Amino acid sequence: EAFAANPDSEAVWLAAAKLEWETGEAERARVLLRRARDRAPTARVYMKSALLERENGRHDDALDLVEEGIGRYPDFAKLYMMGGQICSDDLGGGKYGLERARKFYQRGLQSCPTNAALWMLASRLEERAPSLDPSVPRGGGVTKARSLLELARLKNPGTPELWAEASRLERRAGNAKLASALMARALQDCPSSGLLLAESISTAPRPEQKSRSADAIKRCPDDPRVIEAVADLFASDRKAAKARKWYERAVALDPDRGDSWARYYAFETEAAA
Repeated sequence: EAFAANPDSEAVWLAAAKLEWETGEAERARVLLRRARDRAPTARVYMKSALLERENGRHDDALDLVEEGIGRYPDFAKLYMMGGQICSDDLGGGKYGLERARKFYQRGLQSCPTNAALWMLASRLEERAPSLDPSVPRGGGVTKARSLLELARLKNPGTPELWAEASRLERRAGNAKLASALMARALQDCPSSGLLLAESISTAPRPEQKSRSADAIKRCPDDPRVIEAVADLFASDRKAAKARKWYERAVALDPDRGDSWARYYAFETEAAA
């Protein structure tokens, strides 16, 4: 009945394919998605089609669908992301996989230069490059990743996610002082970012965390990421009642935020152990 009433509906086709997929009927899901590409060939239909093939180990078919989707929707960033991830993660890596992944991200950034997630994936690929291709110098991956994130911030000023990723890159590389300096610059550029304020709490030296928390709450009293970071701080101090109160507040502020629920669950699991 749904197909009869809405033969060109993306939502109906994807819901039907999902039902078959989740019950183990991959071939029936594949047929439905093939028909969907004829009747309702949206960007999400192509993405789900490629995802089905990827999860069933048919990586070449998945990449063909990614390319077909990009041909129709060159500004849909998730198709470039999937293409890059298939090449770097599913095809065995190596120099060839690294180069193919790079090309997907390069094309994606040309078409979607404001997409922070795409910049971050491209940077992480370069960070991992020495493990994928032994000919890449060990320190060269971090250097290239750093340059990409600098370019990303230049093209997208005031983007908290890019600042946070730059700071995290330096921490992963063991450059704690540079990471702290980047976080200070980030908070000057984005003083009311809940993401950055929460990050500043969790990465601050222990004696500074309390004052960082007070400042963050003053700036963003209703941001669930800040509230969650304060809850984490109470949990690490073994102040269970206070931690529970702040976790409850975090999930109440944004019931759809999975990270807050996951942290709250982990806390309760540990508290009950």
